[in-house]
Amino acid sequence: MSIDWIVLGLGNPGTEYAATRHNIGYRVAETFVARRGGTFSPAEGPWLEATVRYARQEFAVALPTTYMNRSGIAARKLLARYSTAPDHLIAIVDEYNFPVGRIHLKFGGSDGGHNGIASLIEELGTDRFWRLRCGIGRDFGPGELSDYVLSPFPPDEHPLVDAMIANAVEALERIAKSGIARAASEVNAASKTQLHQRTSNTHGLRGTTDDVSGIDGIG
Repeated sequence: MSIDWIVLGLGNPGTEYAATRHNIGYRVAETFVARRGGTFSPAEGPWLEATVRYARQEFAVALPTTYMNRSGIAARKLLARYSTAPDHLIAIVDEYNFPVGRIHLKFGGSDGGHNGIASLIEELGTDRFWRLRCGIGRDFGPGELSDYVLSPFPPDEHPLVDAMIANAVEALERIAKSGIARAASEVNAASKTQLHQRTSNTHGLRGTTDDVSGIDGIG
């Protein structure tokens, strides 16, 4: 089967992690597949997989069943299986340097201390793949990051999280319709504008709007 894009939703397997901030990648991938009427099935490797089609583009969407710090194993095997180049891989990842609600498409760069991205870079031997970063805020003190990312979003943030997931799914659809370079420009500009409007309306959100990469290493 010819695949145009491989989408890797990063997260940890198991129901105890399903609602945590660290699993926002899983949730976006699951919503994208559900919206297209697809279902995930066990694959011949450490991941669950669904294949969906949108705007004449074929997507292989995968949820690694390893823990976060071994996500690259699935990425490497998926690229080999579909004979796909790393620049057609989109990793959906949590980003604490963005406030809850902001998304951002980025190509390449360092792992920023994020164990999932570090694993991808190590296994693929390159950083030249796309990241769809989803803000989880940074409402934590020194030494509290691990507990923070492995805890659920509080109820008052659920509307922002739901909107962010919807926007991230629309970003994937926009990639299929417009191409990823144009999609990145449009998605990043729209997300920043929406965040500014929400901040103005609510007199501030948790986190920062600075465009910096990464998350401290959490497995």
